[in-house]
Amino acid sequence: MRKLGKEGGRGMTTRNKKIRAGIPQGVISRLPIYYRSLSELMRRDVGRVSSSQLGSALDLTAAQIRSDLSYFGSFGQHGYGYRVEELLQHISHILGLDANYTMVLIGAGNLGRAIASYGNFRNRGFSLHAIFDNNPHLEGNFLADCIIQPISKLEEFLEVNPTDIAILTTPRAASQEICDRLVSCGIKGIWNFSPLHLQVPDNVVVEHIHLTDSLLKLSFKLQEQSQQKADSEK
Repeated sequence: MRKLGKEGGRGMTTRNKKIRAGIPQGVISRLPIYYRSLSELMRRDVGRVSSSQLGSALDLTAAQIRSDLSYFGSFGQHGYGYRVEELLQHISHILGLDANYTMVLIGAGNLGRAIASYGNFRNRGFSLHAIFDNNPHLEGNFLADCIIQPISKLEEFLEVNPTDIAILTTPRAASQEICDRLVSCGIKGIWNFSPLHLQVPDNVVVEHIHLTDSLLKLSFKLQEQSQQKADSEK
């Protein structure tokens, strides 16, 4: 792949010094947004895009996009912008999407079933290969091409099936115990949909997904919008 220079930069010869200082969480949270936007541009056969155009579509400034990308290298060409396909490939690599990951799901309730049934994970290299639940009525049922197994079989399965990521949709009371069992089996990545903030060793990565928090943020924004409208009408 030919490496491009940043808009106004000198080419992708060394990583920006800022990467050594650590990457802010805000930058990390925007990478999937860039990935989705560039994927959509690819579907529309768009060959190139400027940081201004990308920023306008995402409600971000061009400077913000250039700053975010500079943590990982130098991309684009001054006066030309970014080649969509190449920038998408770069971000895909940054996100680790050029690798394949195996996953297990703990909890086959309503949320667990919805997550397991989402077929786009496999298209991104995330393969679900086992589901566990403590409900005996679910044991033996098929979900997403997997047989739901009793949680008592978790360690036995992980011992012979090394797994990268565990997805937790368990109740609060069970979450930390299940987490500890997963960690003891060598799981290094946990996607946590349970309402409990898990405690893990430094070598384990947890992504906490609190659905209620997202709804509360939406409620706040609606309240702010309503207040701003009321203030403007005074």
